This record gives sequence, C-alpha cells and structure tokens, in this order.
Amino acid sequence: MQSGIKKSILIVDDDKDILTFLSYNLRKEGYRIFTATDGEEAFAQVKKIQPSLILLDVMMPVLDGIEACRLIRSMRLNEQPIIAMLTARSEEYSEIAGFEAGADDYINKPIRPRLLIKKIESLLRRNYNLTNTISQSEEHGISINREKYSASKDGHEISLPKKEFELMELFVSNTGKVFGRQQILSLLWDEDTIVGERTVDVHIRKLRERFGNEIIRTIKGVGYLMP
Repeated sequence: MQSGIKKSILIVDDDKDILTFLSYNLRKEGYRIFTATDGEEAFAQVKKIQPSLILLDVMMPVLDGIEACRLIRSMRLNEQPIIAMLTARSEEYSEIAGFEAGADDYINKPIRPRLLIKKIESLLRRNYNLTNTISQSEEHGISINREKYSASKDGHEISLPKKEFELMELFVSNTGKVFGRQQILSLLWDEDTIVGERTVDVHIRKLRERFGNEIIRTIKGVGYLMP
C-alpha cells in the first residue's frame, strides 16, 4: 500500500464496545473510520462512502452479516471493497455461508489489535498490488484486467468478489496447470487464516456458475485446472 494514502474502513457490529475498541486502534494507524450497528445501516453507508475495507460482524439484528455481505456484493461500485467477516462462531457452515455471500476473509473474536492491524495491512497491500499490476490476460473468451480489477466473458462484464477474482486470475494466467486445494489456499489466503479445503470448492462452484461448468475442470484426487 502506498504511503500517505489513508484507506477508509467501515466497521459494522451491534456491540458498541467493539466499535469503540476497533475504531480507536485503527484510527491510531491512520485509517479513516466509519461505523454502523446493523446490516441495513452498513448497506446505506457503503453506497455513500465506498470504503476500501469492511469489517462485518456475522451475528447482528435487522440484517445479519451474511445477508449484508450479499447485498453489498450486488452493488455496482467503482471498486469492490474487501470484506472481512468478524465472528465468534467456529462452525464450518457459517464460514462457507460467508464465502458464498462474497466475503474475502474471516477474523475470529476475541480480536487481538496487533494481529488485526497486520491482517488489514496484508489484505489492503495484496489488493493494491493486484489492482495496480497493469496487465490483462484472456483465455476461453474470459478477459481478466488487473488494472481495472474486472472480469468479462465474451465481452460481458462479470462482477466478482475479491477472492473469486484472484482465483479466476490464477487459472486464466496458468491454463493447463493443475492446482491442488492446499496449493490454492497457500497462494490466495494468509497463513494465519484458518479455512478448510471446502472453501476452495465453494469458490470453484461460484466461478462455474458465473462462467460455465466447463471452464474449470476437476482432476479427481488432484485438484482443478483450466484446460
């Protein structure tokens, strides 16, 4: 991330103590902080401020984090924000639901400030490096533009959450190469992010829904490839 550029972060949680705690620690790091206490308020805030990153609690009244994430991903924004879900729940199904809704990462409660800051820096840095690599790849009628952070098939633009974009870019740039689930996890997720191989399967399924079942092939017992 370029020095001097202050990124905006929207923190969404119905616990006001958590909002105060996170706001204080992130403002000290120079981020511009906005807050919301439920999913509906978050949705309204995103349209207004278009933050670079959203910390979105899963369990909230009015509109929970999963549904809020899904709504935000459906918005037509100049740049899709990074969405990291905040959760105290360890059940695999809740993580899968979040990734299916378009979440980029999970951060477990109780939140440790130093670890949170490092994770945010990593997410923003990775996103900056990706969106500022001026190059474009095209295979099978699928175009990946890293400068604009966009994807299209046969000339029709397709909006993708960050992790789906990164995964499709990986396949488009390496056609004919097989990637195992663990290899994909190590390439696209931070080492301290605890996700299972099922997470990769969820993202592959979402890409097939968007681009066609034939676009990514399963090699049984090995992994996936774009032929």
